[in-house]
Amino acid sequence: FIQMLRSAKKRDVLELLRRAPEEMLPFVVETAVAAQSVASLAALSDFLDFGKEPKSLLEKFLYAAAFSPRPSGELLRLVLDKLDGKQLAPEVRETGIVALGSLVGKLCQQKLCGLQEVARGVETILAGLRGAEEESEAVIYLLALGNAVLPETIPTLLDHAEEGPAAITTAAISALWRFPAWHISSKVKRAMRRIFHEKRKSYEKTCRLAAAEILLDNEPSPMDVINILLAASELETETATFLLLKVQNSLHADHHHHPARKIMKDIMGDPRINNYNFFSKAGISSSFAGPLTVTQDLLSTFELDLLFLEGGFLRKSVSDFSLFSRGRRLRAAQVTIEAQGMESMLGENVLEGEEEPELMAGMSAIFFDVQLRPIVFFQGYTDLMAKVLLSSGEPTSVVKGNLLLTDHHQVIPLQSGLQVAVKLQGGLGLDISADMDVSIWEQELKTSINARGNLAIDFQAELDAPFLQATLRSQTEVETSIHFDTMLRFSGSPVLMCLQLREEQVPYR
Repeated sequence: FIQMLRSAKKRDVLELLRRAPEEMLPFVVETAVAAQSVASLAALSDFLDFGKEPKSLLEKFLYAAAFSPRPSGELLRLVLDKLDGKQLAPEVRETGIVALGSLVGKLCQQKLCGLQEVARGVETILAGLRGAEEESEAVIYLLALGNAVLPETIPTLLDHAEEGPAAITTAAISALWRFPAWHISSKVKRAMRRIFHEKRKSYEKTCRLAAAEILLDNEPSPMDVINILLAASELETETATFLLLKVQNSLHADHHHHPARKIMKDIMGDPRINNYNFFSKAGISSSFAGPLTVTQDLLSTFELDLLFLEGGFLRKSVSDFSLFSRGRRLRAAQVTIEAQGMESMLGENVLEGEEEPELMAGMSAIFFDVQLRPIVFFQGYTDLMAKVLLSSGEPTSVVKGNLLLTDHHQVIPLQSGLQVAVKLQGGLGLDISADMDVSIWEQELKTSINARGNLAIDFQAELDAPFLQATLRSQTEVETSIHFDTMLRFSGSPVLMCLQLREEQVPYR
């Protein structure tokens, strides 16, 4: 379909968009974005009216742009024009902002940072951040900067990380965590130390843990590791348990890619640190990381972090599937589910000095290194009650659609003087949904994440000479689905917990 649209005229593409039946329209829009020809972008520009199209279609268009493997300046301009100054639904505006970040970042990777559109995109994000009146608004702009990964925005991110309230600090640190190790300078590390050791003010525990993670993941100094371990003995049981497991994870990593591994080994030689008193924190929080597949040039890993509150309530769970190849990391899928303010609902006391957080549960996800718009399950007690009583039982859709993952075209001259043209295209169909179910009567919390994916790769090599023509073609398809469920029951003590990761049989053609 993409190949067909690339050779079509604007009026034909527009006709297709206007005549497509309702259920096919999202697919046509995604394909037109993926085709990225001048005609298809012009047709989209005429067709999409951000004032009146359904939200779901506009989000499809914006996510298709965000995931585009090699976006053009024209695609970024189209997104900027559509977002400019209109009264948009909040979901569409938020999706648009994270998509802007992704487009800017990908254009800069293609060495096109000098384009006018890129400058306009960066300015739109920074101006939005300066003008944000609400926390939730600022968070979206910070996540967009995380998608863009531009080194010049690091000082801005550091300011927000140190000064902001908890939600803003968390978003700024998670944006910094997206940068490769060589950008995590001594200045960044000093700021993370101040946050973790609470040098200037007190921070919420998830912010402190995130700061510690940046220090541990980016060529840490032995002193940093020792100080983090020493600080752990002062922390409450659950936070300490989680932190010590993070440190041990990097020690046990069979995949030798963990930057802190050697340092940890040396430090563990010191009996003042490596002793029972230190590592015997008996919380239920956990952090696990292990390989899924290991080949000579590819390593895929699964990580699961679960941070609990002292009373046994789940505060945050992160499941992460990553691919490592030739020194680079691709976050194929990372889903974070957070719940806060639950303590007061169960009649527990909040620690002294900590402000009581608002009751809230939500999730955020990163797929193929693109951070999506966060989703809120409920915010505030009345919202929770309404959702518990009116629960439709339908999971919340996080992302659903068809994406072009690779689009490669190359002409290879042979020694004989002939040429071979190589085309490689890879498409991905994704359907990911998540659900959180809180039962106050039975004191249970269930979360489930369902991910279905279908990858199709089309490879073609053509030799074209006056006296000879030869074509080699191969098509590959893989389908997979992963279901990840957690169930907690805190009616008794200890808290009962069940985790289940199901993977269906993978057909491979």
